[in-house]
Amino acid sequence: MLAMNHKTYAAIGPDFPGNRAVDVKDPSLGWIIGFMFVVSFFGLFSLVALRKVMVIDYKLPYPSGTATATLINSLHTTAGAQLADKQVNCLGKYFGISFLWNCFKWFFSGVGNSCGFDNFPSLGLAAFKNTFYFDFSPTYIGCGLLTPHIANCSMLLGAIISWGFLWPYISTKAGDWYPANLGSNDFKGLYGYKVFISVSVILGDGLYNLIKIIYATIMEIMIARSKQGRLPLVRVEKDDEGPKLSDEDMLRNRIFINDSIPLWLAGSGYVGLAAISTATVPMIFPQLKWYLVLSAYLVAPLLAFCNSYGAGLTDWNLASTYGKIGLFIFASWVGQNGGVIAGLAACGVMMSIVSTAADLMQDFRTGYLTLSSPRSMFVSQLIGTALGCVIAPLSFWLYWTAFDVGNPDGMFKAPYAVIFREMSILAVEGLSALPQHCLAICSAFFVAALLINLLRDATPANVSRFIPVPMAMAIPFYLGAYFAIDMFVGTVILFIWERVNEEECRDFKDAVASGLIRGDGIWSVPSALLSILRIDPPICMYFKPSVGS
Repeated sequence: MLAMNHKTYAAIGPDFPGNRAVDVKDPSLGWIIGFMFVVSFFGLFSLVALRKVMVIDYKLPYPSGTATATLINSLHTTAGAQLADKQVNCLGKYFGISFLWNCFKWFFSGVGNSCGFDNFPSLGLAAFKNTFYFDFSPTYIGCGLLTPHIANCSMLLGAIISWGFLWPYISTKAGDWYPANLGSNDFKGLYGYKVFISVSVILGDGLYNLIKIIYATIMEIMIARSKQGRLPLVRVEKDDEGPKLSDEDMLRNRIFINDSIPLWLAGSGYVGLAAISTATVPMIFPQLKWYLVLSAYLVAPLLAFCNSYGAGLTDWNLASTYGKIGLFIFASWVGQNGGVIAGLAACGVMMSIVSTAADLMQDFRTGYLTLSSPRSMFVSQLIGTALGCVIAPLSFWLYWTAFDVGNPDGMFKAPYAVIFREMSILAVEGLSALPQHCLAICSAFFVAALLINLLRDATPANVSRFIPVPMAMAIPFYLGAYFAIDMFVGTVILFIWERVNEEECRDFKDAVASGLIRGDGIWSVPSALLSILRIDPPICMYFKPSVGS
């Protein structure tokens, strides 16, 4: 967000006092590192108390965390050697297939925005314009194998509702509901509907589940106190409690809960960091007053829960979406006397909290499956975050001094910096700047998310398992339908596999999914090296309508 056009940030013109253009050709590296240190650790403390709920009670799959755990277990297991050997071979096989497939795709990805298999109009050019296409991504197919069927189907349903009906309909209102001929990332147009409606559904789902957890926890605490029992967040499941668990799951639960992180440590850590940050952040960004910083830390755990829940369900970390929420709220709050800078700074704070919270829960899932100590995972995250607070600013400084970052005609255009800036300007101008009917539609989708969740809880299990998950439905609203199609392909493969050979599916699905995901991920290393060496793909494969069509 520091990289604006022509190396200028937080500048919105002479009409807005307190938001003058700030020349940052020589930004203080010390201030950047200091800002990172005072805001980056909150997410690690915000959801520690809910780790049992997210990993054990809700059984959220966290596909990337599960893939990592499967890889680790396959390489280090000492039991079931014959099966483990087959799983390792299976993982290696699909890892190789995924890696080689990405290598093959690279040769056709050319230089341009519409080249390669990632832009293959598999369902036709008309559908492609509305993001309905299969993009041949091994990662998404692997995630589809790990994600519950209802979540994958919910994402496809959300894609059909949004990109199949809602956005095409709103597009017909260009010139009526919002000005025509706006840019694709202009919040005053269709992009504003996409962002705010998806955020409304996500917040509705997250708020409902958070209230449900708080209510259930309070009730269990009251029951536990009346029986002089232990509190629900720290109890270990017994054999006669709930569904029968396997010995391995019982062992995982016991290790995950017994090696606990004290709640007083998480609470005092969050409060202490909030006090330090409330005092120091206004020194870095004077427009972000101390009470604004304190307000951000009061609402941050709610957004961190929403993001962690969504990441656990779908493997999507939507930190930038929640950052937009903070940006819009605080820029509107401050107004024209410094609102743009305050909004951008609050966006950075919010993104840091919700992103690290989701990453920690992802790692807790990995630790749970590998029988690792949650306490050691937490300490490792603290160390890694501290290193990142130094390495990330140094990396930014390297690019800042070596390249013309933010130049719209250069190599590093920093387009999201412009998007966040424009959104902050929109927020300063007030809700009246939103496209017409946007607020009303957002309110309707927020209420719909609450009602769908209520319906899921009020109906019997054999009915509720067919009711879609609002959080999963909301993600394609903003990102597009392509990944939902890929993940649905994965869930179809899993469904057929379960019917053909359930035992084989149970033994090898994690290995197959992990191989697909990790092969795709490892390819990013040689791809980055090729990009650094300025080696472009030799072919640009793209599609266009045939002549006369």
